[in-house]
Amino acid sequence: MEFLIVTGMSGAGKATTQKYLEDMGYYCIDNMPPALMPKFASICLEGKVIEKPAMIIDIRGKNFLSELAPSLEMLNEAGISHRTLFLDATNETIVKRFKENRRTHPLSTGGRVLDDIIMEREKINPIKEIADYVIDTSNLTIAQLNNELSRVLNNQRTEDLFSVSVVSFGFKYGTPIDCDLVFDVRFIPNPFYVSDMKHLSGKDKQVEQYVMSFDETKEFLHKLIDMIDFLLPLYKREGKAQLVIGVGCTGGRHRSVAIGERLYHDMKASGHKVSIQHRDILKDGKGTKK
Repeated sequence: MEFLIVTGMSGAGKATTQKYLEDMGYYCIDNMPPALMPKFASICLEGKVIEKPAMIIDIRGKNFLSELAPSLEMLNEAGISHRTLFLDATNETIVKRFKENRRTHPLSTGGRVLDDIIMEREKINPIKEIADYVIDTSNLTIAQLNNELSRVLNNQRTEDLFSVSVVSFGFKYGTPIDCDLVFDVRFIPNPFYVSDMKHLSGKDKQVEQYVMSFDETKEFLHKLIDMIDFLLPLYKREGKAQLVIGVGCTGGRHRSVAIGERLYHDMKASGHKVSIQHRDILKDGKGTKK
């Protein structure tokens, strides 16, 4: 077990870093008093419940500077493995971020934000000098910061964690609110109006063959898969962790299911991490997953 300590300048990205760490399975505690670190570490080691603890510590703690260094030394003496990550940014960048967010600096005395930042930097620089890693977030997007954190912490890259969810649905029941992309396949002739297929679904071979028998279906799938292949690397580059693709028809039982299944199997065969849900395939609204 290793303890991660995240600290740095106010406005340098600690909140964004905490969200990333939580997504990576870290148990994060924000604004922990440094004096409590050794005790918390001992509890984690004894209970063996928290495997990836992370402590967010910054200037908000009144005795931040005087307590952090001794607490780190106590961890060393106890043989507790730990790493310190320091987040920094230029004064100009931090001023801009505080103005954009309309936040008050933790050390604010009612004067200029720049003066508060300079005061904080003077207090916190000794910690920066002993940190294991320093990341300057001045020119980083959130996606770039996540990739840098991944590199520093030896986690999987963001693109390796990327997953796709395909959701078939019926427009009569509403569009899923979490869809990033929605495709309407109601232009395909509806198997519902073919008597021997009315009570089947798009998962049945007969319905699938019917839906796929039309030239417009084949051309649509070809263009859809081509577009998704184009988009996925771009979403990954921007740090997106999951893409939800909605495929809808009138009732969500025939056409959208058949197209969703074909899209799912094609993406899976291409090596993508993909899942599928048929939200409205049953009359009671319960879908099937795999």
